[in-house]
Amino acid sequence: MLPEQSRILDHVDSPADLRQLSGDELGRLSDEVRDLIIEVVEEKGGHFSSPLGVVDLTVALHKVFDTPKDLLIWDVGHQCYAHKIITGRRDNFDTLRQDNGVSGFCKRDESKYDAFGAGHASTSVSAAVGMARARDLKGEKHKVIAVIGDGAMTGGLAYEGLNNAGVLPSQFLVVVNDNRMSISPTVGALSRYLTKVVTNPLYNRVRDKIWELTGVLPGVSKKVVRRMVHTVQEGLKHFLVPGMIFEELGLRYFGPIDGHDMDEMIETFENLTRANYPAVVHVLTRKGIGTEKAEADPLKYYSLAGNGNGQAVEPPAPGYSKTFGAITCQLAEEDKDVVAVVAAMREGTGLVPFAKKFPDRFFDSGIAEGHAVTFAAGLSASGLKPIVAIYSTFLQRSYDMIVHDVALQELPVLFCLDRGGVVGPDGPTHHGVFDLSFLRTIPRMAIAAPKDGNELRDLMYTGLNGWDGPFAVRYPKTSSILFDETKTPRQLKVGSWEVLKEGSDVAVLAVGSMVQETIQAVEQFDLNGLKPRVVNARFVKPLDERMLDEISERFSAVVTIEEGSLEGGFGTAVLTALSDRGFDGSVQRCGIPDSFVEHGDRTRLLLELGLTSDKIAESLSRLALSGAAVH
Repeated sequence: MLPEQSRILDHVDSPADLRQLSGDELGRLSDEVRDLIIEVVEEKGGHFSSPLGVVDLTVALHKVFDTPKDLLIWDVGHQCYAHKIITGRRDNFDTLRQDNGVSGFCKRDESKYDAFGAGHASTSVSAAVGMARARDLKGEKHKVIAVIGDGAMTGGLAYEGLNNAGVLPSQFLVVVNDNRMSISPTVGALSRYLTKVVTNPLYNRVRDKIWELTGVLPGVSKKVVRRMVHTVQEGLKHFLVPGMIFEELGLRYFGPIDGHDMDEMIETFENLTRANYPAVVHVLTRKGIGTEKAEADPLKYYSLAGNGNGQAVEPPAPGYSKTFGAITCQLAEEDKDVVAVVAAMREGTGLVPFAKKFPDRFFDSGIAEGHAVTFAAGLSASGLKPIVAIYSTFLQRSYDMIVHDVALQELPVLFCLDRGGVVGPDGPTHHGVFDLSFLRTIPRMAIAAPKDGNELRDLMYTGLNGWDGPFAVRYPKTSSILFDETKTPRQLKVGSWEVLKEGSDVAVLAVGSMVQETIQAVEQFDLNGLKPRVVNARFVKPLDERMLDEISERFSAVVTIEEGSLEGGFGTAVLTALSDRGFDGSVQRCGIPDSFVEHGDRTRLLLELGLTSDKIAESLSRLALSGAAVH
């Protein structure tokens, strides 16, 4: 037993220490872990309500199972804050999501306790089934536990994994962390599944019979009994229906149990350590528990930005997400066929105003990006104009649907990709650096990136009205630089670029977020006499063929700048196009190299990648000194 006044968390350097604690000490430990999460996230930023809700469950799992020998696989990695704290990362948890600090998600190379990386949702069951099969083939005896929740059960991959899990011949445990929310409130048939019970004929006959029998009771007694029956009825619905899903898939169902009752969880998990079959434990948790404000409004406190350092400068325009939301409302007001589709990211994509103003034209697929894309294809095939708003990193999950269900059928769908480029503290699972590369390979796909909020409006309008096929617009997680809500949209020629500054020595082709950085580089720094032509290469596909003809004739040096992967990105497209024209000058490509970018401050990451105005100026200055820009 530890001293009453001692902070228990200070004595927990690993789960082995936790397993020595009594029941009361485990409760104190949970409170202390929550306090640390609250302290660090309020100061440094990060996910808030979700990790608070799963603290008790995390402590119970590590108490019962022999991690890291037993494999604990998390889904939606921001649930893992408590897991990190009690697996040896307590003392540097205050570096959460900071440069060279603790990742906000599970990472295999960060700790032996992180059995599998987690950043995107719905992956834990599939990964854990693979680990269970590998265990059995190797004749090993450890346990495999997958924790899924926070809305991840709306993703199709979860059910693909469960389909295979149900036929496992050995131990396998799925813990469903049911907090009844993803980021936005959970949507779809799962959240309405109880309807199956209340519309079942047998259920209704039983209910009606009870109502008939209680009808002979005196007035007061009748009301009391019927109220009790109603309460039992609601409890039975909640208890029975979820189990039916899993039992039909071949997994034994246990629960629901209270995810904040340590004794109940420990007893349940200990009983299941002896099980040699696949099972599900349904755990009910509350997001934000530990702080009244987050528990009362878990959506508002889903994530915090942190206190910062007091040096933040008011941006000249709203962020791109907010600007996108305003533009979408404007376009929908002018065109009744415009509809919006999101994948559980109504708030993150800026579409709350649209959802409130046009509820019948707003569709949330849940954490199911593939379904969202094919659903939008169906809308388009029926004559509507769908705007699909998805973070760039999450669009990767729907690649086949973009190819097969949208592009192959030449369906006009406007993809608006938020968080294009480097996003900062969320790290490699969330950086949107591959979109230009993977979308460029798709026939009939137009790809654009705006230099500011006003151009975003023009590009969205063009995508809805000036292109017969898929049209993607990507924009970063930053200020939209310039946005005038009073302006009306104009249609641009698809594939047209814009010369922002004339010059004779080198053609600098900048994409999206790099346009402003390039302008600043040219206007604010000494370039050793170099006179660049600065081009807003707002279309990545198709390219501006006319301007490329001119560039290949007039310039001996070309520089491309993009906040995206150099492998197959915009620079590669320009290099190929110039080569086809017999261009014999130099082409310098600036962008993100062939490696994953770790988490950290966005500005610092861009600086390291050479994608800030001062670094661009350095590159241009070196070009001037090398003489490569002399025609």
